[in-house]
Amino acid sequence: MKKIASKISYLACVVMMILAGFISVNAFAGDTKNVPEVFTVNYPLAFFAEKIAGNQAKVVFPEIDGDPAFWNPSAAQIADFQNADLILLNGATYAKWLAKVSLPESRMLDTSANFRNRLIKVHDGKTHSHGPSGEHSHAGTAFTTWLDLTLAVEQAAAIKAKLNLSESGFENLKAELLQLDKAWETEFAQLSGRPLLGSHPVYQYLDRRYGLNLKSVHWEPDVAPDQDMWNELKTLVKKHPAKVMLWEGEPLAETKALLTEMGIKSIVFDPCGNRPEKGDFLSTMNQNLQNLKMIQD
Repeated sequence: MKKIASKISYLACVVMMILAGFISVNAFAGDTKNVPEVFTVNYPLAFFAEKIAGNQAKVVFPEIDGDPAFWNPSAAQIADFQNADLILLNGATYAKWLAKVSLPESRMLDTSANFRNRLIKVHDGKTHSHGPSGEHSHAGTAFTTWLDLTLAVEQAAAIKAKLNLSESGFENLKAELLQLDKAWETEFAQLSGRPLLGSHPVYQYLDRRYGLNLKSVHWEPDVAPDQDMWNELKTLVKKHPAKVMLWEGEPLAETKALLTEMGIKSIVFDPCGNRPEKGDFLSTMNQNLQNLKMIQD
């Protein structure tokens, strides 16, 4: 009877913690097979959670072909999210599929909620398509929040607080992110005032945090721009004479060559919303830093 009472008391404590608004992974520490499952809507959040929790949580980010922001999960994948102990959301209208499904609110964490008043509104309602996600628009709220690395730290802090963990994992991640933030700040300072182009409207938080002068078009690295898109670019550079375009991935050789003829250098600056083929979030962000150095070459 004492053992049964003890187990009931243990389960009651776990339930009370969840209802109180946080999940203490320490509550599962005695049973390594029963760590909480933490599902995420993008790779940056998965990386942050993994660095913070270590082996004290099972972090799950589904394999997604294309941009996770416009992913359409299957019924089975939605069920997996519904059964998770914690669901990490990016907020800022990221993951459009969330508006179409029902997930348990008590187990969802909007990691950008604490800086909701600093989110960037987007008024460009142009519709376009790429990858398997179909047509979509970037109108509403800019969502690549983590490209302001100080905001990435705030998102990581929200995860740490929700999981109720010790400080070490979070503090190590925070130090790495802030060190990189300073390096980006130094590199971008050399471009102060210079007109820049973004191949896609995903660099709004990067633009604001690092004081850039950036305007974006709606191009994809793996799709050749049509004549209308080239005409639009030529019109833009008459007013905004940029010599550098930031890309989410390596552009087609022909596109890159034609831009070079226009005097525009192509630089990859990967937002890393999806899991990279090699390396991780920090190595990708550090590669972005190295790519920025090529602007000065």
